[in-house]
Amino acid sequence: MSVLATAPLPTSNRAARFAGLDGLRAIAVGAVLVYHLTPGVLRGGFLGVDLFFVISGFLITSLLLRERGETGRISLVTFWRRRARRLLPALGLLLLATCSAAWLIGGDVLVDLSRQVLGALTFSSNWLDITGDRSYFDTTSPELFRNLWSLAVEEQFYVVWPLAVLALALLPGRVWRLAAVGLLAAASVTAMAVLYVPGGDATRVYFGTDTHSFGLTMGALVALAAHEWVPQRSGWSRTAPRFAPAVAAIGLAGIAAAMVFLSEDAPFGYRGGLALVSVLAALTIAAAIVPYSPVGRMLDAAPLRWVGERSYGLYLWHWPVFILVLSALPTWPRSGASGWALGGIALAITVAAAWFSHRFVEQPVRRHGFRASLAAVVGPLRGSTGASTSASRRRIVATTGALALVGAGLVGTVAAVAANPVTSDAQARIEQGLDSIERPGAPGRPGAPDASTPRDQTTPAPLPGGDQITAIGDSVMLASAPELQAAFPGIQIDAVVSRQLAQAPALLTTLMDAGTLRPVILVGLGTNGPIDRATLDELRTLVGPAHQIVVVNVYAPRGWTDGVNAALTSFARQHRDVELANWRDAIAGQLPLLARDQIHPGSEGGEIYAAVVRDALQRLAEIPPLLRPNDYGLAPQPE
Repeated sequence: MSVLATAPLPTSNRAARFAGLDGLRAIAVGAVLVYHLTPGVLRGGFLGVDLFFVISGFLITSLLLRERGETGRISLVTFWRRRARRLLPALGLLLLATCSAAWLIGGDVLVDLSRQVLGALTFSSNWLDITGDRSYFDTTSPELFRNLWSLAVEEQFYVVWPLAVLALALLPGRVWRLAAVGLLAAASVTAMAVLYVPGGDATRVYFGTDTHSFGLTMGALVALAAHEWVPQRSGWSRTAPRFAPAVAAIGLAGIAAAMVFLSEDAPFGYRGGLALVSVLAALTIAAAIVPYSPVGRMLDAAPLRWVGERSYGLYLWHWPVFILVLSALPTWPRSGASGWALGGIALAITVAAAWFSHRFVEQPVRRHGFRASLAAVVGPLRGSTGASTSASRRRIVATTGALALVGAGLVGTVAAVAANPVTSDAQARIEQGLDSIERPGAPGRPGAPDASTPRDQTTPAPLPGGDQITAIGDSVMLASAPELQAAFPGIQIDAVVSRQLAQAPALLTTLMDAGTLRPVILVGLGTNGPIDRATLDELRTLVGPAHQIVVVNVYAPRGWTDGVNAALTSFARQHRDVELANWRDAIAGQLPLLARDQIHPGSEGGEIYAAVVRDALQRLAEIPPLLRPNDYGLAPQPE
């Protein structure tokens, strides 16, 4: 066993349990569950993870400092053993149950499962996603364990931080120690801000331990201050309780506002916003742990404490369960009341699973350890040869059933990992579209209508040919590319996965500078996040009256789509030479024509996409040209 020791730090006489932390955990996990299970309701609910980080940093540092203050040393093996007891039992149950369920359901939920399980078992999910160029914001593949990235960040912190605490003890005074931890937090905040690219994919800075550890170190800073600075201030215990409620109110109000208004794609979030939320969380913790503070008592209310004590399990289970529910009901509508029902089903299963895990798996192992817990499980079988009472027979049946379930879980998990399909059906359709764009001469998928000639021979206005159209879009357009090419031969398509409308002005500017922008512009963006009306107006101003624009509205089980579609509709109505292609209404009643994600079209869905674009172009073609003064027999006015 490795034990490092130096002179003990000052200690304070604190209880083993910190007031208010369970309540803050409840707030954090509640925000995350609302964010994931009811998309769009709480656009900043993902910030619950940052609240978790601050709580974890505070709690772990406090425990380390207390151990060192009481014993003069920190036992690394004992610390890591406690972390294993806390984390591994629930994680093992989750993997066995959800992998087996995924194997029974089949399909897209098995995609790349081996990498996900490897990441879960090694607490490296975040770096495997980063190095594998996986996007947290990608909707084309329903990754079963995508939420475990944050667990990986925390566990990596747990490996390194005990050593850092021992290193801090070597610094000459408490000011230096506080400054060192503060510099670590500032370095992480700075790294996120510098590495973030506005309009690009933020996965690297969001998942990176180096760029997203500031919440953990800010929590550690509060623990260090409480341990070293507060005991030296004799008047603190008398004055702090008076200020604690105001500080907590500011912290909680700020966190709530951020959860309501700060979206995952907002540049401000990565350039100080997440750090600001972590600061507010640190202030709230500081207010809650003040002796005799009403804040801690308020946050320790029974319902909040119950949820907080089970927050780890709730966080672990909610996302895999939600993905399994969606995969088991692929044609169930995911918007409106139906979407709420799916979220409710997932929530009910999540709460039940978290309760079971906490009661029968996590608590026994935390109290008694792995060996004693295992012995308690198999003990009834060892003593089954002699006379048995009714109670012992029930224990034997329960033990046999539990072991049978574990065995079935192992079989199901191995089968699921072995299946491991390479791509989801949505990804396959996107790749077909990408292939058709990269090979311009390749024919589109059969059956797409050719919109270069009018459907109705009585229609007087001819449609523009594909050589007159530039299309920019996201993965939905990419999946529809073969049908667009068949309908509009020669169309110029620039579509990529996860593209946002904010990137469109730069794309059009590049095309204009190169002289390759065509007279008709087709814009298919808005699936991947909210849009800004100012960006649409910028597009109209940028291309000028020499170009017509068709905007395609969106269909996706995402909370922002109603706002996106309202903005696109308003934009089209305001401008005479802008038309709306109503993809949403055309596909809403034909969900089987979409992939399992209910976003990306297959071949028949692509034909509908091309048809609504054709209809929009027809309406544009039928608009009469604006009359000039001479057309009224008037002399032109001098400019």
